[in-house]
Amino acid sequence: MARIAIDDLGDAICALGFVVGEATAPTVPFLLELVGSPHVACGAELLDLLGDICRTDQWHTAAAATRGRKHDASYQQQTGWETAARTAVYAGRSVIEGVASSVRPEEATPARKLLQVMDDTLPFPEP
Repeated sequence: MARIAIDDLGDAICALGFVVGEATAPTVPFLLELVGSPHVACGAELLDLLGDICRTDQWHTAAAATRGRKHDASYQQQTGWETAARTAVYAGRSVIEGVASSVRPEEATPARKLLQVMDDTLPFPEP
């Protein structure tokens, strides 16, 4: 049941695993709180969702493709959502590091994977 709920939430805040929306960034602190809770089910799935959110760049890529054209300004709001979502994940680094130090591999391994994603993913450049 919890996995289905996480899948449904993922579809709502990170559609297709790579498109974030307006509600994504405000949801990230809640996800981090769950990840940091010692008795939450499906922590690995939550960490995977946070990784998807951190990797998203769909709106920035679309904006870059239209730079200098008629639709250039139309992506400003969406790129802001993406930047805010990635920033929110970065803000939870200490929570993720705590989980990564767990003696339970089912928690530590996905947390270490997310930390690697965070290290490999650069902040978006200022507009």
